Parts: sequence; structure tokens; C-alpha cells
Amino acid sequence: MGVAVSIEQVVKCFGSLRALDGVSLEIAEGEFFGLLGPNGAGKTTLISCLAGLVRPDQGKLSVMGCDVRGDYRAARRQLGVVPQELVFDPFFSVRETLRIQSGYFGIRHNDDWIDEILHNLDLTSKANVNMRRLSGGMKRRVLVAQALVHKPPVIVLDEPTAGVDVELRQGLWQFVQRLNREGHTVILTTHYLEEAETLCGRIAMLKQGRVVALDTTSNLLARFAGHTLNVRLANDACLPPALRARATQSDGYSIFRLAGFDEIEPLLAAIRVAGCTIDDLRLTQADLEDVFVGVMQGVKVSEVVQ
Repeated sequence: MGVAVSIEQVVKCFGSLRALDGVSLEIAEGEFFGLLGPNGAGKTTLISCLAGLVRPDQGKLSVMGCDVRGDYRAARRQLGVVPQELVFDPFFSVRETLRIQSGYFGIRHNDDWIDEILHNLDLTSKANVNMRRLSGGMKRRVLVAQALVHKPPVIVLDEPTAGVDVELRQGLWQFVQRLNREGHTVILTTHYLEEAETLCGRIAMLKQGRVVALDTTSNLLARFAGHTLNVRLANDACLPPALRARATQSDGYSIFRLAGFDEIEPLLAAIRVAGCTIDDLRLTQADLEDVFVGVMQGVKVSEVVQ
């Protein structure tokens, strides 16, 4: 399996802000790859560098073997990007917009593929509607269609479902998963971590311009997730300081992260000895959100980067 995207020691500064601080990644052909991080972590800057919209201060990027800086036209042809911002031309219909986008890549007479994209994104009824008359969710669908119109081998989705209804999300992901099965490489950034957990085979997490976690989704979950014991007490004040320091609080529950099931009995015994009355008790398996929060709260890079 070849390398679809190569990112080597990329640094980008905006004045005194170091938006990217030596980012290195390799994404294989055919991967469904997640790029996660809080606001300001550098995700969009990295995507902009990959698309040639921002020039890095140091480092090298390539798409399907084409150097982003030295062979920009070829690299850009390999890439379809769905941006966060709703950018559109208000003077054209949806179909005209997609035909114009096709023309940027020298593609003509591709209405069959445009029709297929419109169908899969539930835009067929809007094909001849002016862009300025569409809702925000519909405009975002058109952005997705624009990114796919030249059939790029690498698709970058930067928050593609922000502000989009549930029905479209399901249809969009079915379509994107089909493209991924057909061999397209997909790179996804999203704040909907359940989407990343379901869709992505491998995930990188960025924090302050650095990669702080990089592994398969299953390995990240296995290494950092485990289980949690959620306990709601009749009187929180009775919880001993040692137990309180170990727990996090959420919606009236004291949440204890467990390294193993053998911790449950001693934990409940300590709560009982302290005279606390348990109103509710839940044992849950942690998810990618728990992993994300743990990493962002300071797990060492060496413990998570593979």
C-alpha cells in the first residue's frame, strides 16, 4: 500500500504564534484517517498547507507523491477539500457551480457524475436553484459536491457536518464510506468524536501545533479508555477527600476511571465505609471523547505517539 499523504516536520508561524510545530504524518492510500484537536490546535492550518493555500515556513508535504510546493498543480489535482467556511458564488445555480468547479480541473461533459453526486447528497431537487437561496446546510452539501467533482484520490473533510441535520449526516457518510471502499483516501476533522470513532481507522490528535497522539482508533481506545464507574450520591459532601480527588464530576455523578474490574469492589467499599448513600450506579465503557479529554489534559507524547 502506497503513501497518499506525506507530511514531514512542517512548521508554520503567524507572527509569534507557532501554529504548526514540527508536524510529521504519513497517511496510507485507502485510509479513513481522523485529524482531531481543540480549536486552535492547527488542524485547519495543516489542511491549508496541504492544499497549497498556506506556505509552511519549514518542512515538506506531498499528495500521492506530488510535492505540494514544487509540483502544485499536480498535487492540487489529487486533492478534494471541503472547507469549514461556507464559501460560495451567489450568481450561479448548484449545477452551474459544479460545472465551473469541474472546469478548474479541465473536466467537461461530466454531468453523469455530477448527477450521481447530487443524488447521493440529496441535492437533485436543488440542482437549478441559485446558491444564495439555499439554507446553510444545503450550501455545505454543495461544498462537499465541489470537493468530489473531479474524483480526487484524496478527500479532506474539514468539519463537513457542522450545522447539518442528522439525515444528511447519515447520507453523507454512506456516500463517503463508499468512496473510501472504492479506494479513495479520506481525511476527516470533526468535533463530533462519535463520527471519528465510528469512521476512522487511525487517528492523530493535535495540540498547540504538535501531534500528541497517533495510533489506530482501536489501540487508542484500548490504551486510554477502559471503563468508568459513575456514582450518584445522596450527599456529595460525604465523599472522602482521597476519593474526591480521584473522581471527576459531571451532571451530579462522581466518575471514577477504572484500570480493571478488580477496582470496583474496593471503591464501593470505601464509599460505604465513608457513610455515603448511593442513589444511582452505572458502569460504562469509555469512548473516544474520554480518550481525547485525557490526552488534551496532559498525557505525555511518548505514551501515545506510535
